[in-house]
Amino acid sequence: MILTHLVLANVRNYAALDFSPAPGLNVLVGPNAQGKSNLLEAIGLLGTGKSFRTSRESEIVRSGLPSAALSGEARMAAGSVRLSCTLNLGPSGLRKVYTVNGRGVRYASYLGTLRVVTFVPAHLGLVSGPPSARRSLINAALAQESPAYYGALANYQKFVAQKNALLRGAIAPDEALLATYDERLIESGTKLILARRAFVAALDERARAVYRSWVGERDGELEIAYAPNVPVDVPTVDGVAAAFAERLAQKRAAEVARGASLVGPHRDDVVFRLGDSALGAFGSQGQQRTAVLALKVAEYGELEARSGEAPLLLLDDVLSELDPQRQAAFLHGVGSFEQAFVTTTHELDLPNGAAYRIAAATLERVA
Repeated sequence: MILTHLVLANVRNYAALDFSPAPGLNVLVGPNAQGKSNLLEAIGLLGTGKSFRTSRESEIVRSGLPSAALSGEARMAAGSVRLSCTLNLGPSGLRKVYTVNGRGVRYASYLGTLRVVTFVPAHLGLVSGPPSARRSLINAALAQESPAYYGALANYQKFVAQKNALLRGAIAPDEALLATYDERLIESGTKLILARRAFVAALDERARAVYRSWVGERDGELEIAYAPNVPVDVPTVDGVAAAFAERLAQKRAAEVARGASLVGPHRDDVVFRLGDSALGAFGSQGQQRTAVLALKVAEYGELEARSGEAPLLLLDDVLSELDPQRQAAFLHGVGSFEQAFVTTTHELDLPNGAAYRIAAATLERVA
């Protein structure tokens, strides 16, 4: 898929923007605080319906104004699709309105229409940061790829919250209700575990090859592995459900004592290793950054393989702290993608693609 047109109104520092990106590589060049990251955020928001930069999305609306609007058109294998997302501020907070081809839709129907893979500097924490960040990455990718996964995830998160309220004593103790919540968690959680297991295995295979192609064998082999909270010997629906039920029974007393749900995919992790060492503990910053970029390229390739449509690739400040060899290898690889957007503060010797200079939320094509 290729984003062919983007229109912004009152989005961050953009009072108005009408942008027709090129296929392939689009490089956004300019000093900090001019609008490069804001533009990537807008593209990501148009695709996923959510900001990848902030949970306080009211900040996206230009200061002092009641609303912001994003719209665009993308070319896909089945034809063109028109998308819009409007953010309205009101007394009760922010309300977002989504349309696909001019028809209002709920978020669940909007998500996945225009798939996006994003890298921001905060993603460096994926390797050494908390497990929640790694779970969020997997959830975001699979929710775009599969409406069934998004539905299972929404149900699972709802049941975890309800079970936690029961365990904390926020509602009256009820053994039968606790057993019902566990049944619902097993049902939805089993779907998450199987989907994550397959997806991380696919990412591992792709990321290994990408990392090796960029840096050779000097760093050792990259490994990305799924570390489920519920160990599974038989990766089938029945096998996972049985293991889940057994672990819940084992941890029942601990859950009641701590007043929290301790078992299930909300406590999963993904681990990174390089050679024989844990990458987060022993890898250099350059190695960690390269591994995360390899993961993102792998995510792009896997989403394309599963859907038959290449997602948009958004890369914010991706080149800083990479040595020249890694920079050149990365740009060469990204230049072959269907469409990618890269921000940088300095001019680049591009192998191909288009370059735009951004100053004070104004774009000028320079190459």
